[in-house]
Amino acid sequence: MCKTLKIGDSMLDACESKLDVIKNFVPSWFAAVMGTGILAINSLLYSGYLPILKDVSVILFYFNVLLFFVLLVPWTLRWIIFPKNALADLKHPVLSAFYPTIAVGCLVLGADFISIGNNMFWGEVFWSLGAVGMVLFSLIVLFYMFKSDSIKLDHVNPGWYIPPVGLVVIPIAGSLIMPHLTGIWHELAVLINYFGWGTGFFLYLALLAVVVYRFILHHPLPSAMAPTVWINLGPIGAGIVALINMVNNSPFITVKEPFYIFSFVFWGFGLWWSVMAMIMTAYYIKKLKLPYAMSWWAFIFPLGAYVASSHLVYNIFKFQMIDYIGFVLYWLLFAFWAITLIKTSAKVYTGEVFKGH
Repeated sequence: MCKTLKIGDSMLDACESKLDVIKNFVPSWFAAVMGTGILAINSLLYSGYLPILKDVSVILFYFNVLLFFVLLVPWTLRWIIFPKNALADLKHPVLSAFYPTIAVGCLVLGADFISIGNNMFWGEVFWSLGAVGMVLFSLIVLFYMFKSDSIKLDHVNPGWYIPPVGLVVIPIAGSLIMPHLTGIWHELAVLINYFGWGTGFFLYLALLAVVVYRFILHHPLPSAMAPTVWINLGPIGAGIVALINMVNNSPFITVKEPFYIFSFVFWGFGLWWSVMAMIMTAYYIKKLKLPYAMSWWAFIFPLGAYVASSHLVYNIFKFQMIDYIGFVLYWLLFAFWAITLIKTSAKVYTGEVFKGH
């Protein structure tokens, strides 16, 4: 469209550059919304240790709402202007798993609106959009994987956990919405929440075996994908938060202790994986280098979900050490988020992040 206009070369280049932003807008961008949203929630959860974190959570919340709508523009335009590129990514054995990040971003924003913004209406709107989107993406992405005859062991990576993570995230805000609904709408919300957690959890277990198989019997991940080793904390942390929220907001569950104990056990696995992820990251930095890539956002949400789960497990069992661990990891989370945001902003400014993939 730009080339049909009689304009100078510089203006033509600028126009083509803007189209490149849309054409090469990878589906993983909404991981930034996921990461910022979970950092906002954790800032509120841990404001008991440092009151200023409550103000930080509000600032991050409003920033995240703005970020979501800014990213929504090129994401939508890509499907309109470059549908072949968008569809190619949806069928890609690696990139397809990152498409659900837009739906998870909606779910996280729903939780932000409820817990930080105290706005149940918009919380319900974003949760509804995210839940529907997540169910659709989980079916579409996995369908293309199941029917593909070109997926190789090289393609296996922890990014495949994202569809299960998104399903498990559904009940985090959804459980907070359940008590505010009645009749058929309440039943529908309960069904969606339990469907999301059950489907996501068992898909995670299946994919966990596949990914660990790759870790043990195949060469290390490419350096650009190294941060995805943290994604394993996503289904663990989000799974714990979602399960506790569901149990606490489901009157028909009269015996809650077994679910709490399972959450504690699951949390222990997450602590082991946190240490392993740190060791693996240090290994990549020392041996294989760790250049910036959009995959750096994989550091943020999974760790944030685990940090939030630490605080909820502490609230149940009152073991102070658990909350201390969570608070220490909160600062690691904040550092990851700040560094990744600065790096991403710099690459956006230079246009390097839109050079294609």
